[in-house]
Amino acid sequence: MGVKIDGWQLHHLHFADDIVLITPNISQAECMLEDFDEACERIGLRLNLTKTIFMKNALVSYASFTFNGTNISECFSYVYLGLEINIMNDSAPELSRRKRAAWGTFESIEDVVKRTKNTRLRAHLFDSTVLPALTYASETWSLRKQDERSLSVIE
Repeated sequence: MGVKIDGWQLHHLHFADDIVLITPNISQAECMLEDFDEACERIGLRLNLTKTIFMKNALVSYASFTFNGTNISECFSYVYLGLEINIMNDSAPELSRRKRAAWGTFESIEDVVKRTKNTRLRAHLFDSTVLPALTYASETWSLRKQDERSLSVIE
């Protein structure tokens, strides 16, 4: 089950209550979800099936995914740990999200920036608020030249 990356067999990723199960087909996903649900019940937790979704690539044939009589919705992108992941591995939607977050952050400090004449303070405000909103999880991005240009315009 899972995928082999750098010699390691990955079958799940988890952080707090965000969990990703990696399987080669729907039937194994159903088995893993059942095992996970049983483990949750043993410690008094319940799976929230309304928040449970699945994504598949072209190698997985179409099949409906049901668990305990509930249809699990298929998605083509989702946000995991603050980063939008999509089936096409397209970074454009995530870059758009990051730009919107940066502009939203800038709008929240805009009045202060306009009122101060101190350029060092203005630069510090930008560097400590807008840039982190823009570059969150940027270590994982693989950018094209046009993506780099569109991001540099914001600065």
